[in-house]
Amino acid sequence: RIKTQRTHRMPVKFLIVLVTVNTVLSHLFLKRAIIDIGSPASFDALPKFILAAAGSPWVYGSLFLQVLGYVVWMIVISHEKLGVATASVGASYYILTSIAAWAIYGETLDSTQWAGIGLITAGVIFVSLGKA
Repeated sequence: RIKTQRTHRMPVKFLIVLVTVNTVLSHLFLKRAIIDIGSPASFDALPKFILAAAGSPWVYGSLFLQVLGYVVWMIVISHEKLGVATASVGASYYILTSIAAWAIYGETLDSTQWAGIGLITAGVIFVSLGKA
């Protein structure tokens, strides 16, 4: 009896969720860094801002998550169409980021902004569900 080698299909849906959560987390880390170091008041303040960012562990954490997400993203788009993969990430990214920013940083959006996020999310869901 000859054993056949099974090939396991890459869990693309799981990886898409991983990329989405990773991106949200990296943006939350970056926001935390900005809270700590402040924002530049003018272009003249950019050198001081960049130096402060270079010393922030939150910036390094965000960069690490971005690199990790980039590697996972390369795997995702090697198994899925770019447009479908992007739409799939986008469908939950906007909502998750807004909810996380509210829960962690107390940021709020008005009803018009939530309606816009809802419309964008619906649009990207339609893109990801389409058959080509």
